[in-house]
Amino acid sequence: MARFELETDVVVAGAGAAGLAAAIKAADGGATVALLEASSTFRQGSNTSMSTSMIPVGGSRWQEEIGIDGDSPDILYQDIMAKTKGTADPVLARALVDVGRDLSEFLADDCKVPLELLTDAVFPGHTYKRHLCVHDRAGRTLHRHLLEAAEQRGNITMVVPLRLVDLIEIDDGWKIKAESPDGTEQEIITGSVVLATNGFGANAERVARHIPEVVDGLYFGGDHSLGDALEIGEKLGADVGFLDAYQGHGSVATPHGVLITWTTMMNGAFLVNANGERFGDETTGYSEFAVKVIAQPEAQAWMIYDKAVHEKALPFADYQQMVESGGIRWTDDIAGLASLIGCDEAAISATLEGIANFGSGAAVDPLGRTLWPHDLESPFTAIKVTGALFHTQGGLSVNEHANVLRGGKTIPGLYAAGGAAIGISGNGASGYLSGNGLLGALGLGYLAGRAIGHG
Repeated sequence: MARFELETDVVVAGAGAAGLAAAIKAADGGATVALLEASSTFRQGSNTSMSTSMIPVGGSRWQEEIGIDGDSPDILYQDIMAKTKGTADPVLARALVDVGRDLSEFLADDCKVPLELLTDAVFPGHTYKRHLCVHDRAGRTLHRHLLEAAEQRGNITMVVPLRLVDLIEIDDGWKIKAESPDGTEQEIITGSVVLATNGFGANAERVARHIPEVVDGLYFGGDHSLGDALEIGEKLGADVGFLDAYQGHGSVATPHGVLITWTTMMNGAFLVNANGERFGDETTGYSEFAVKVIAQPEAQAWMIYDKAVHEKALPFADYQQMVESGGIRWTDDIAGLASLIGCDEAAISATLEGIANFGSGAAVDPLGRTLWPHDLESPFTAIKVTGALFHTQGGLSVNEHANVLRGGKTIPGLYAAGGAAIGISGNGASGYLSGNGLLGALGLGYLAGRAIGHG
């Protein structure tokens, strides 16, 4: 079995958003970087490439350009704490909201990512329109720009496929053991390591142990999110936290396997089960709706909306996939809608009548929804959806510089970012605020790379 050894200033394990941000920032600080990626299909199958590219930043220059001048890191911090009912890690939440402006300008100016402000909707739990994204709202486009930025830096060496399998503490640094699919082993001596191998969403045993409520849901994330960083960190005695936290989603079209943006809900769409009945306030958040949908008959629901909502969703590349595949069928009347769903016509008629009354103020929604932006008008569509686990939000405990902690103290030279680290979503699914995943990935990657580059 062949074995090679080399030395570098920093090893970054994982070439998603977290790893790329860390590698680029460290390289720009003068470090030589070995960027290892275990999956040869990571460009299509990583959590970054499967995201909608949305990054929440309070007080960005993009907001200022269109006259949104009331937002700030403080307000975003308050929104995070409100959504998590005060359970998010306050040190990490504060660090991520505070670095947002620097991060966004690093992405736009140093990495040449063409960011813009998403103005389609205010997402659940957010006080302002503050999400930055790429034009087609496609994570694969964001990922491509970050990869191009990494490729332009001569002091970053990327190796694919190569999986980090062990970390050994040595004097003034680390010995890395890595392995390629053919069994070739490689040892790397380095001063710093960034674990950015994502969470454990693809590890069924871990999911069953830590978040059993979503074990029966569809997994809609990277296939190499196996918990590698967590396993390695636990062997080192690192602190862990929030292992029950995750981002779910209640609107993955089935059998198409395409995410239907929750922008639809915030613009008037709603969900019903196979009986044509609503089962919750859709505007509370898409993450907590995963288990609500899974709890319905056959773990399925139907998303109903009209052409006005459809127009709001069109900028999203994933949604365009649904349109192009013929997955959206329109009907002019309630009988046609009932036929699409396979439910009783009287049931869906009563649901639509109730929604009209809630929107006009003639009645109060017993499920608690108050946001009804417009009167729904035919033609309607109904898309079958299921609930899914997207990515886990717990992992290795880190401080405000992304240093991994052991007994509350930093482990010198060891960092974690993205799904490998704890997030800012508190416990369970309901604390997830739209964009928390990418903010944690890019933000912690940036903070780790900055600390290493200045080291």
